[in-house]
Amino acid sequence: MINVIKKNILVVNGPNLNMLGLREPEIYGRETLDDIAENMTVRAKELGFTVDFYQSNSEGDLVDRIQVARGKYAALIINAAAFSHTSVAIVDALRLVDFPIIEVHLSNIFAREEFRHHSCISPAANGVICGFGANSYILALEAVRNILS
Repeated sequence: MINVIKKNILVVNGPNLNMLGLREPEIYGRETLDDIAENMTVRAKELGFTVDFYQSNSEGDLVDRIQVARGKYAALIINAAAFSHTSVAIVDALRLVDFPIIEVHLSNIFAREEFRHHSCISPAANGVICGFGANSYILALEAVRNILS
């Protein structure tokens, strides 16, 4: 059962996701990161959770945010964006946390350029959801609920 104190989910977003809706909408969709946060907040509430949403273009900021999350959240949903394919620092931070991790991607990374087919952070995650656009985040909330119940 879910600890009553730990019903908060951290959602971490990496570089360029602050430009959603403007950046390559044919790949990433027209929804903004604010739209995604709003939809997640509504669905999380329906599931009995709250969400803390965070975005940074800086790898070090993402690492810091993950490190201070240790012991404070029920789960982490992460879209590390381009850092998914390159960041040993982020995967090392993820391995420090004591809660489930779901990796999300808006696009199907396996249907894109070869360099996107590998994610450094996937081995630290409980699961990966990709290719469902903004709905990938909602599916991640459902996965968190299933893992924690």
